[in-house]
Amino acid sequence: MADSSLDALAQQACVRGAARLADPALNDLLVALPGWQHIADRIAKTYRFAGWHETLAFVNAVAWIAERADHHPDLSVHFNRCVVSYSTHDAGGITRNDLVCAARIERLFA
Repeated sequence: MADSSLDALAQQACVRGAARLADPALNDLLVALPGWQHIADRIAKTYRFAGWHETLAFVNAVAWIAERADHHPDLSVHFNRCVVSYSTHDAGGITRNDLVCAARIERLFA
């Protein structure tokens, strides 16, 4: 298996047409993403902040990461928290691209 550390995952490129991951491969890679959960056909994490400005700063940083990767999450934005969830609709579930982008978001806090 390839190195599944957070940094190694974050440095990978997103690729078009990525295949849906089987649960064993997904679970192996998800270990590198603290706090992320596999829920149905997506991965998700809630990030908490002191207030509105911090939440919006985070949302803007996530938007920048998503645009650069051309891979966009679903966001649920609230006063002091943001729920980020990834799923690759074309693949019908979770792909390596979802995990790569989640790792890049995690690096915001490293």
